[in-house]
Order: sequence, then structure tokens, then C-alpha cells
Amino acid sequence: MKFLDQAKIFVKSGDGGAGCVSFRREKYIEFGGPNGGDGGKGGSVYFEAVANLNTLIDFRYQQHFKAHKGYNGSGAEKTGPKGEDIIIKVPVGTEIVAEDGETVIVDMVEPGQRFLIAKGGDGGRGNAQFKSSTNQAPRYAEPGWPGEEKWVWLKLKVIADVGLLGLPNAGKSTFLSVVTSARPKIADYPFTTLHPNLGVAWVDGYEMVIADIPGLIEGAHEGTGLGDRFLKHVERCAAFLHIIDATAEDVVTPYKVIRRELELYNEKLVQKPEVVALNKCDALSEKDIKQKVKDLEKACGKKVYAISAVAKQGLFDCLLDVNRYITRDRLKKNQDNISEEKEDCKGWSPV
Repeated sequence: MKFLDQAKIFVKSGDGGAGCVSFRREKYIEFGGPNGGDGGKGGSVYFEAVANLNTLIDFRYQQHFKAHKGYNGSGAEKTGPKGEDIIIKVPVGTEIVAEDGETVIVDMVEPGQRFLIAKGGDGGRGNAQFKSSTNQAPRYAEPGWPGEEKWVWLKLKVIADVGLLGLPNAGKSTFLSVVTSARPKIADYPFTTLHPNLGVAWVDGYEMVIADIPGLIEGAHEGTGLGDRFLKHVERCAAFLHIIDATAEDVVTPYKVIRRELELYNEKLVQKPEVVALNKCDALSEKDIKQKVKDLEKACGKKVYAISAVAKQGLFDCLLDVNRYITRDRLKKNQDNISEEKEDCKGWSPV
């Protein structure tokens, strides 16, 4: 399935049904009168986040979503049936953005979350609603009210605990394939990974969702290579695992290049917790590994793990360190949720 993380669609809720102009004409009813029913309400359009989707590819083939119109009222004061609603299913992590491409309407981050994007129009009143002592035979009814219509952008941001960063061919896809059940494409040429890949690893009893982000290069923020369009997928990550190719002559420059691109894209990204790993160490001597680890630690100011994804060396310690930040992030989110619940309960007292 092709990965698509952005789509523009048109949504329109249903118009309300028209009210009815009708009069009672029954043989044994002495006094007739207006009995036109109201029109039904138009169908509404909802977005719903579902967990079993991971791409917006369906919206490439359908861009227009229109709910049904409400049915017209009829005699005997019968209200027309309501138009059928439309529920548009999107992957968890999808942002619904206004047509300007910047204003976020809603962020669909919880499975089952539902949001009303376009409310159906109200039905018009039938002539029975207009009868009065001074107007006993009204011969008019209201038309239905129009529904809402708008263009919106759907922007998918992958929800993951850990984002894998690094230049092309640093070994991110190999790392992901070893520590999870994901099977990304792996080859020895740049930009093998053309879209984010997700995998799940179990570390210290916790489930860790890892996202392999397509390789950045210098100038990505200006559109070089694949550009920075995939960096949005690391915005939700609790921590980064920065993988550096140990076989490169200079291991410090690649690290600085990626950090620079993160900063140019969004300054908040460089403030996220980061674990640095020197990959492909199975191809180096102990002396070279120690020297490159020392140089990289001096540049980044933090511990550097010497690992080999192919040889499966040093991976557990590396993941255990990342897991510390994720566990802390989970605890923080839980505390925030508890605080919100307490705020909601303020002022409440049992009867």
C-alpha cells in the first residue's frame, strides 16, 4: 500500500428538507385546517479516528464527501426523515486543517475520537407551524436550511514513541528490522526509504513504537533530497534515536547536519530527549571505535552507544536508555490527564 500523508478534500453536509403546505380534507371532520409537516434535518459529516489505518491513500481516489439531504415534510403533520450522516474514517494522528493549510481545526489522536466537521441544515417548518387565530389557513412553508460546505486538508503525523534520525545509509531501516517485526526495504543506496516505517519493540516490559524517518541531508529544509516533509512525523515522538554511520571518516559532521536541519524546521525538536548511537561498529577495530565514540561524545555532550544492527550488538542497552525518556513521557501524560480530570470535578459535590 502506498503511503500518503497529506490530502485535500471537500465536505458538505445535507440541506434541510422543505416544510409541507397541506390541509385536512376529511369527510366527517367539521373543521379542517393546515397540517403540513416539517422537513427533516440534513445529514452531518463527521471525522472518526480509527487504529487500523496508517495512510491517507483512500483520499486520492475520493475527494468529495456529501451527506444526504433531509426529506421533505408531508401531510398529517408528518416530519420528513433525517438525511443520513457521513462518517469519514482517518488514521489516528491525522490533523484536520482549514483550507489555508495552517489553522488546525482538530487533531485526531485517540482511537474512536469523533468530530463534527459540517452540521446538517435544519428542516423547514410546515404550514401547520404558522397557524394562528389571525391566520387560520397559512399557505406557505419554509424551505430547508442549507448545509455547511468547506475544503479541508488532512495531514497525517505518525504517532510513535521513538523517531529514528540519521543521514541516508546510516542503517536506520536495518535497525528497525532487527528490533521489531517491521520489514522495510533495505538497500545500499541513498533514499532507499521513501516513506516512514513503523515497528513495535518490547523493552523492559513496555511496548515501544519506533518510526523510521526517511533520511535527511544538508539543505533538506530548502527542499534538497526528499526535503523536510517527513519531519512532521517526529513532532509527536517522546525521544529521538540518532544513528550515525561509524564507517564514515568524519562522524561529527553528520550529527551536526541533522541537528541543524531539526532546528531550522522547528526549534522545539532540538529540545526533545535524544540518544546517540554509532552504528556498523562491527566493521571497525576496537581502537577506531573508541576514537570515534570519543569524538562524537565531545560533539554532542552525551553518552554514545557503539552498536551494530546487522550483528545485533549493543542494541538492548541503547533501547533501554531511550525507554527511560518514553516512560517519563508516559508518566507526565498520565499526570496531566489526572490533573485535567480534577479540574473538571472542581465545584462538584454529591447531592
